[in-house]
Amino acid sequence: MSAETVIYHNPACATSRNTLAMIRATGIEPTVIEYLKTPPDRATLERLIGAAGLTPRALLREKGTPFAELGLADESLADDALIDAMLAHPILINRPLVETSLGVRLCRPSEVVLEILPAPLAEDFVKEDGEVIRA
Repeated sequence: MSAETVIYHNPACATSRNTLAMIRATGIEPTVIEYLKTPPDRATLERLIGAAGLTPRALLREKGTPFAELGLADESLADDALIDAMLAHPILINRPLVETSLGVRLCRPSEVVLEILPAPLAEDFVKEDGEVIRA
């Protein structure tokens, strides 16, 4: 894993926007990958899932996606089938995923990103909804 900070970002998502702003508030300018426009390939997605300590099912997003129509609630579906669905429909990938030299996290809530940033917040951060994250 490189020392670079990478965020798999959806600009339409408040949690993703807050996470990106929090990264920038520590003085880091991350590589921003709008994963709906540039989805990860299978190897990258599998690596991110493993590095984050997640299962493919734990990374699936239900709200605002074809989750139900695709029958993804079926617990008997294998991990490969879930990854296939995420690759075919990137909106199914929950966000934001952030990768740094300190690890990978699904940043929900957004302040989870602070666990893997090499620098702390310099000052309190105010999220879009007004919640204050203390430095």
